[in-house]
This record gives sequence, C-alpha cells and structure tokens, in this order.
Amino acid sequence: QVQLVESGGGLVQPGGSLRLSCAASGFTFSRYGMSWYRQAPGKERELVATITSTGDSTSYADSVKGRFTISRDNAKNTVYLQMNSLKPEDTAVYYCNPSRLPYWGQGTQVTVSS
Repeated sequence: QVQLVESGGGLVQPGGSLRLSCAASGFTFSRYGMSWYRQAPGKERELVATITSTGDSTSYADSVKGRFTISRDNAKNTVYLQMNSLKPEDTAVYYCNPSRLPYWGQGTQVTVSS
C-alpha cells in the first residue's frame, strides 16, 4: 500500500531554516511528480511546491518563491523541501503528495515563532 512519511518539522525562529523529508513507498516513485502542500489552522490546504518525476522542473507558490527549494532523490524514494528565511505565516502542517494520486501522509508540523 502507498505510504508517505513526512519528517523534519519543528519549532524555528523567524529567519531560520528547516529541511523537510517525505519517504514514499508502495508505488513507483520515479514515475510521479511530487508536491508539497501545507495547511494552517482554519485555512484550506494550499500547494507549496511541485517537482517533476525526473526532477528537471520545479514550480512554487508565489508566497515561498526564492525561499523554498523542492528536490528529490529517486534512488531513495524521497522528496525534500528546503525552507529558508522562514516567516510566522509559514506555520502549518506540511504534507507531500504524488501527482494524481489521492494519498497523504500524516504531515509534519512547522511552527515559526520567536
């Protein structure tokens, strides 16, 4: 069965950095684009970043462009999200998702606060 396990979240001060990881199993990882989403309390889940199956193209929400970087390692079935210059408004639960598949992990909490 499909499993997505997000990790790397935590509490960080504004301006700090975190690197999220998502370990995937149960499907052919290298054939799917992957995305990171986030959901803040009381808000809709929003798309943060997407990477193609080969990793040759990425896209970002305007709110994170220039601060976040999505990458993947197909040999490890893992997708990453490097988050720099974090802001309080980045506080949310972050999820990874394979493109066109209705599967979600448990998410990892990111809290940006002084």
